Amino acid sequence: MAAFTELVFSGVQPTGNLHLGNYLGAVKRFVEMQDRDAQCLYCVVDLHAITVWQDPEALRGQIREVTAAFLAAGIDPRRAIVFNQSQVPQHAELAWVFNCVARLGWLNRMTQFKEKAGKDRENASIGLYDYPVLMAADILAYRATHVPVGEDQKQHLELTRDIAQKFNTDFVGSIAAHGHGEAFFPVTEPLIGGPAARVMSLRDGTKKMSKSDPSDNARINLTDDADAIAQKIRRAKTDPEPLPSEVAGLRERPEADNLVGIYAALAGITREEVLRDFGGAQFSTFKPALADLAVTSLAPIALEMRRLTADPGHIDAVLADGSARAEVIAAQTLDAVKDIVGFVRRGPSLQAVR
Repeated sequence: MAAFTELVFSGVQPTGNLHLGNYLGAVKRFVEMQDRDAQCLYCVVDLHAITVWQDPEALRGQIREVTAAFLAAGIDPRRAIVFNQSQVPQHAELAWVFNCVARLGWLNRMTQFKEKAGKDRENASIGLYDYPVLMAADILAYRATHVPVGEDQKQHLELTRDIAQKFNTDFVGSIAAHGHGEAFFPVTEPLIGGPAARVMSLRDGTKKMSKSDPSDNARINLTDDADAIAQKIRRAKTDPEPLPSEVAGLRERPEADNLVGIYAALAGITREEVLRDFGGAQFSTFKPALADLAVTSLAPIALEMRRLTADPGHIDAVLADGSARAEVIAAQTLDAVKDIVGFVRRGPSLQAVR
């Protein structure tokens, strides 16, 4: 494997239609990172998906659809490693080791579990509760140096850092004895940013854009055609005031702030630059410009996704190849972890016990 200065890992859950928020907050950034001096691994995290019940046939389709979105958006599976989590068993194996390193108090502080479990926490799956430990294993199976994450995953990445540090501290002597210095796992750095790191609902600028929103007009799906994209932007909630000339003027205007952020992210410019062009304009002027930009940016992705999903064999081949490449890296990490922890590993050749 080529030497890289960084190893970037990130994943997307296959739990229904990807939308504009997933694209701007994750997939678009994945494509941009291919140009860095980095080994990039992009994972369809299907083990995470089953922390809540999934219809098996639907799940298979969703895994392929997310993979198609990666490819349609511009991720090159020859330059990056594109795979699905369940094909690389080291993720689950390392998660168990980390379950024995992480502490109950750490998981009890995870706010996302409280939000997802709601009032009926006793009926939530252990997987949903333990989700952040599996996420730590996803990242550290590759000893990733950087992870692009949204604000809602920042707390989970902090847990990943805590687990890495505690593992390094607990096994410092064994780590050194096996030639890894004093620290085996890196303290992974988050990559949080961009003008639309958190995309909000088109119907309510105070709520995150979500695939579970009952109104399809609240989000732009990556599978939407040009007409649907334009119509949803035209119908997006706004206020009666013109756009401000400075970013500070967006602070108490969540819907305006969201649309300006979406334009900035799609155009690859800052909010300040958007307002330099549209400050003082009415939404009747701004929305058509945003619609044109969104259609230009997203409609080709939807078209390519439809082409790719019509050939599931090709998608499966991409996942199989990526999973094999990912497992080479993850297996090296797991072998080292087993040595450090004190397990007796299977050697290169076995003789039958007589």
